[in-house]
Amino acid sequence: MRKRLSSIRPSRRLLFAAGTAAAASTVASAATASAAATAELAGAGAYGSGVLGAWERQARAISGVSQIRKARETDGVFMFGDSIGVQDGPSLARQLSSHGIKVAVHNWAGRPVTPAVDALDTWAQDYGLPHRILMSVGSNDIFTPPAVAAQVERTMQIVGEDRTVFWVNIQAARTGHGPAVQVSDQRNSAWINLQLAEAQRRHANLRIIHWAEHLAAKPNRLANYLRDGLHPSIPLGQNARNALIVDALKSG
Repeated sequence: MRKRLSSIRPSRRLLFAAGTAAAASTVASAATASAAATAELAGAGAYGSGVLGAWERQARAISGVSQIRKARETDGVFMFGDSIGVQDGPSLARQLSSHGIKVAVHNWAGRPVTPAVDALDTWAQDYGLPHRILMSVGSNDIFTPPAVAAQVERTMQIVGEDRTVFWVNIQAARTGHGPAVQVSDQRNSAWINLQLAEAQRRHANLRIIHWAEHLAAKPNRLANYLRDGLHPSIPLGQNARNALIVDALKSG
């Protein structure tokens, strides 16, 4: 499995294709957008996807000290995620447990990459790190995509060269928004994924879990595996995404 994962070369065509169908079907009507759509565009932020709202009071799932220490002592997995992690984390933990892998999670809905890396840094100092780190963040960085590259580098500095970082790349084209925002979401998702791909070329111990490419590989997956253009559907999308993660972690 290690060879197959590392041999996948991120494709710009696939990265941009994932989600384009969801957005493009309505783009033609943008010229006659309603006043509500115009208002949405006015608040679309510097990169077209809007602005990041307050996330600190949103739902979170953070393991207790005993679970963190068990995962560390058994050389399991530390996971840092966002709302997808909050939703899919319990199912993922059960699957990993069935393979004898303990996981400690720090998942927080709405959180972008920077505070997730802050949490990684804190755990590294307080508990030490296992040899596998799972980063399931980046979806909330569509609002400021240039911020991601520096945080990926910071992550690799924290973990060092003897541990492996598994990073799930992203797909966003939120169906609750108008066509212009969906296209911006898709462009910004591809931008973030390309930053991850560039970082992987510099760091042999960074492995990308190719969620975006998996969604792009078959026409019906976007509709079936995402319930809102971002979050995995349950159970189809959740099972598909978690299966990619489990296979990657088992190989590492």
